[in-house]
Amino acid sequence: MPLFETLLGLLLGATILSVVARRLSIPSPTLLAVGGAVVAFLPGAPRFELPPELILAVFVAPILLDAAYDTSLRDLRENWQAVLSLVVVAVGLTTVAVALTARLLFPDLPWAAAIALGALLAPPDAVAALAVLRQVNPPYRLRKILEGESLLNDASALLIYTLAVGAVAAGSFSLVGALPTFALVVFGSVAVGWLLNWPVGLLIGRIDDAPTSVVVQFVLTFAIWLLAERLGLSPVVTTVVFGLTAARRSGLAARLRVPTFAVWDAVTFVLNVLAFTLIGLELGPILEVLGGAELRRSLVAALVILAVVILVRLLWALSYALSRGRCRPSGVHPAPPSTAPLRAKSGLVIGWSGMRGIVTLATALALPEGFPERDFIQLTAFVVVLGTLVLQGLTLRPLLLRLRLPQDTTVETETSLARGAALGAALGSLDGDDSGAAQRLKLEYREALAQTRSGGDPRDTRDNVLRQRAVGAARQALAELRRTGRIGDDAYHLVEEELDWLELSAGPASTPA
Repeated sequence: MPLFETLLGLLLGATILSVVARRLSIPSPTLLAVGGAVVAFLPGAPRFELPPELILAVFVAPILLDAAYDTSLRDLRENWQAVLSLVVVAVGLTTVAVALTARLLFPDLPWAAAIALGALLAPPDAVAALAVLRQVNPPYRLRKILEGESLLNDASALLIYTLAVGAVAAGSFSLVGALPTFALVVFGSVAVGWLLNWPVGLLIGRIDDAPTSVVVQFVLTFAIWLLAERLGLSPVVTTVVFGLTAARRSGLAARLRVPTFAVWDAVTFVLNVLAFTLIGLELGPILEVLGGAELRRSLVAALVILAVVILVRLLWALSYALSRGRCRPSGVHPAPPSTAPLRAKSGLVIGWSGMRGIVTLATALALPEGFPERDFIQLTAFVVVLGTLVLQGLTLRPLLLRLRLPQDTTVETETSLARGAALGAALGSLDGDDSGAAQRLKLEYREALAQTRSGGDPRDTRDNVLRQRAVGAARQALAELRRTGRIGDDAYHLVEEELDWLELSAGPASTPA
């Protein structure tokens, strides 16, 4: 089947599986990876041999930037201890535990190669875990810790992986000698990501056309990732720092921001469904190079390492929650919900949210030809990715429901606070203006403020209900004019866009009784 038709079929199938996953309340990455693995065994199954560095750039860079842009810097700062414990300690412990296990199973495996295996298996992919967490609305701090971890765990693991692969080529590995390089890469990546915001922000700020702005944003996202690679820095850290900074310096106008966010949502959805589908499809090529007794031995070893990967994270998360779960507030915010103490239940959920993903598989596929036990490492990467997606992915939601963690209303509470402050400021800006237009706006804003203070939605006011009804009638009249040929499509679409903005300004509202 030609490549184009294959990609279309995979995208359609993956999208259908995503819809099914939502209906069944299971994480879509799990179903997508399993679906890809099933397709890999079909006669004439497609084979994709994308360069691993291209996989990381295409699938990781936009998703990582989008996540960094949406991340709360306040919550990341308040939870830095818990996040750092997962990004550094949990990754380090997993790397060491896997390396020791691999050496026990394969005594001839060089230490550097064993460390490379541990490093590529260490970073969880938080997409699947967060997909489950959003279904059950767990405590705020738990979500924020996992979101923060998802931004940076790839960076620490990939740095260890790169040093270990280089050590295999050099024939030796020195932890002491690697530390200065590690520190230089981290600080250099932070500096470059922060500095790039100024020229990029100036360039995007001068663009007033939505399609051009979106294209430039995606091109620059890939450019930043590739630039960091060329400079020998961490593309993950550089991209995350850039995204965190850009979110606080964004100067996009509303008419550009609305379509831009819609495009980013669509693209990241497509990349996610294709990424996890490709994980399953890689099973075929991996199994082709192994067979017989060697395959059985490798599978048993891979399953043992899968158990080690799960157990190490679970034990560390539980021990941290029990011994050092209390995060000291920075004093900038009065005891925000992101500093609520961790409990054993939260540690259990964090420990069980360790599904691996595209980064693990891509780094395994990136191993150079002739790398010690390369086939076994790639098989193990696939077993760990698929095993965690299925085992933990399918049981995380039942676990959350079983633990009965308290429901969280932090976002709703803070949204009400923000709406009240914004509406109060809007009313204050009209003080001293006695015009008829100002009086009408004051009445509308006061009604919206009253709705907010009573715990309702400020968009669900009488004005907005009537506005929604008026927009609906206007659309029918506009459609009738086009149907009868009294106006052409150019005029139709111009007025349709104006009605769209009017409807968006009103927001969702219930139909009046």
